[in-house]
Amino acid sequence: MSFLLPAVLSSGVYLKTISGADTILYRHPMQLDTLWLDARLATLAPGRPGLGVVEKGAIGARDGRIAYAGPQAELPSGIDAVERKSLDGRWVTPGLIDCHTHIVHGGDRAREFEMRLAGASYEDIARAGGGILSTVKATRAASDDDLVRTALARLDRLIAEGVTTVEVKSGYGLNEETETRMLRAARRLAKERRIDVMTSFLGAHALPPEFSDKDRYIDLVCGMIPALTREGLADAVDAFCEGIAFSPEQTARVFDAAKAAGLPVKLHADQLSNLHGAKLAAQYGALSADHLEYIDEEGTAAMAKTGTVAVLLPGAAYMLREKQFPPLDLFRKHRVPVAVATDCNPGTSPVTSLLTIMNMAATLFRLTVDEIIAGVTREAARALGRLPVVGTLEAGKFCDLAIWDIERPAELVYRVGFNPLSQRIWRGQ
Repeated sequence: MSFLLPAVLSSGVYLKTISGADTILYRHPMQLDTLWLDARLATLAPGRPGLGVVEKGAIGARDGRIAYAGPQAELPSGIDAVERKSLDGRWVTPGLIDCHTHIVHGGDRAREFEMRLAGASYEDIARAGGGILSTVKATRAASDDDLVRTALARLDRLIAEGVTTVEVKSGYGLNEETETRMLRAARRLAKERRIDVMTSFLGAHALPPEFSDKDRYIDLVCGMIPALTREGLADAVDAFCEGIAFSPEQTARVFDAAKAAGLPVKLHADQLSNLHGAKLAAQYGALSADHLEYIDEEGTAAMAKTGTVAVLLPGAAYMLREKQFPPLDLFRKHRVPVAVATDCNPGTSPVTSLLTIMNMAATLFRLTVDEIIAGVTREAARALGRLPVVGTLEAGKFCDLAIWDIERPAELVYRVGFNPLSQRIWRGQ
């Protein structure tokens, strides 16, 4: 089974079905920008088992999109390319996607890391005025250029491992001015680097120090959403539904405001306790519910029904030395799509290596190699609402690729502190 770019059909170049072995071929020359040959493809395409492997494969790009992805032997004879490149048997996956990060922020929390090593819990640190609030203070004090500069340093490490799409959350401003500045900084990242940046407004992350009433603060958060939407700064709205953050009722108010503005929602849910946040997220058709250490079967079934993605964040579990992990057996039983992300943030997951997180997902959470690679490509794209354009090697999608010097895909998960990336392709280049 091979795939040919639907967009070129209008020019009468090629037409090829992808159902069974039936093929209709119109022989007219088609010029590609680049054609990669002698590759092993992990297409992640639907209809193929596992990683959708194609041995002895080829991939062609035209105008920044995939024009062909499939067996080299099935390349139509009329295809030509400005550049033809042999990959000498290297593996090609979709470009990696980090679908949950907090890389725009000021300061660090190394001191709190020392406190945790001395026995303080995440809740102890938060109640003592540390945690998120210490980063809020540093972020409010940082200039716009400083926010961009420090975020780029983190982003560059992700890019070096083949990441072509990243999600960036706000949530360390907790007032209209700084939340807006954070989202503008996130948008600037996409102008500074060749990468897709999706943004999430996380105003409902914690109660800022100048507020004592959570409901009044939620009023402010809900009031920010229309202006952020008009300015095009937020692609989604997120919240932290937890005892130390906001209740399901307060979260629902934020989601109602997002829905009124036409924005999809996501949720930090059931991380430290079961407040049925995952069920609430599903009720709103959330793109994803993230963390999920304490989710129950009712919440899992609700997510399955709506297609809400479970985004697992092993870096936070590792840093917090959690003993309860997300219930993979429930996700598998109910066929909940599972993504994996760094949760890169200054306090509970200061990790800028998605490859390291992939190993943690295997060693801590016991995901399989296929689940993990799907979790940082296809399912991560689904968690961002981007599956129609990225996440698999299929004709018509953006040509975002990661080319690896490995003998088998398991090496991407098995090794620690090793980066086998040979080349990163974004939009065909």
